Amino acid sequence: MATTPLHFPMASSLPSASTSSSQSLRRRSTKGSFRNLRTTLCAINAQNKSKIPIPPFNPKDPFLSQLAFAASNSPETFLHKPVKSDTPPYLDLFDSPKLMATPAQVERSVSYEQRPRRPPPDLPSLLLNGRIVYIGMPLVPAVTELIVAELMYLQWLDPKEPVYIYLNSTGTTRDDGETVGMETEGFAIYDAMMQLKNEIHTVAVGAAIGQACLLLAAGTKGKRFMMPHAKAMIQQPRIPSSGLMPASDVLIRAKEVITNRDTLVKLLSKHTGNSEETVANKMRRPFYMDCTKAKDFGVIDRILWRGQEKIMHDVASPEEWDKLAGIKAVDGI
Repeated sequence: MATTPLHFPMASSLPSASTSSSQSLRRRSTKGSFRNLRTTLCAINAQNKSKIPIPPFNPKDPFLSQLAFAASNSPETFLHKPVKSDTPPYLDLFDSPKLMATPAQVERSVSYEQRPRRPPPDLPSLLLNGRIVYIGMPLVPAVTELIVAELMYLQWLDPKEPVYIYLNSTGTTRDDGETVGMETEGFAIYDAMMQLKNEIHTVAVGAAIGQACLLLAAGTKGKRFMMPHAKAMIQQPRIPSSGLMPASDVLIRAKEVITNRDTLVKLLSKHTGNSEETVANKMRRPFYMDCTKAKDFGVIDRILWRGQEKIMHDVASPEEWDKLAGIKAVDGI
């Protein structure tokens, strides 16, 4: 059954009581007007077979007093909205009105920016949102899985925008030299980088040792950077702990490590521009490089030092300092 809304005009459309007789009549009939209004609402409620929740009346409210007085004088005209009205607005009372129990709350405006309303749950995801991949741990299987997945996702997201890889890793070993991962962990990230269509910017912060140095050198030419106090180091792969392996298995492991060493030499030679013999000779023992040495060796292209790059470029290398000081360096120490 269709319900009929009740319409009440606002105070601006209420009849004015300019004379003192009207004011006294209103005061005398206030209580009776409330009673008539409640009776009228209950009658309409019974007719529509639905209950209208009636809020408690405050007799001291001047607006309700005027409303009750006007409704008691002309209920037929007052409780029905004319078809064509020229005196808006109207106060509508529906069958199931929603009473406001708390103050209104202002909602935030709709944002049209292509950004998530809530930040991603962790810091790596925030960096990934800026197309930054941070490698800050040794290359163990869990780290390799995450890095490869992030590189694949960034290429899928936009194959034209560059990818920024920040490196602070000791490679497949810890800082004390103990092996924590296989050399294939570094090769897996390297192959993923080579498969990307994006331009790859690599930045060394802290340390880039072993396989991490290979990833640093594998960036796009001209886009390989290094912080002024970072270190890079290349070294031969190490044999993992053999435990109680038989001699034949240890020999197989040794052959595999030699194969990985040769592969690492070829890749470093390719990305640094040095010959394989030069790289192999440097890798006989751990070869540490500061930012200047790394640039001379071809691992990086630029040193990230604001306003100091020209100064760092003009600084003489350690070998030149030794030559000017009359010190002869002895190889093979």
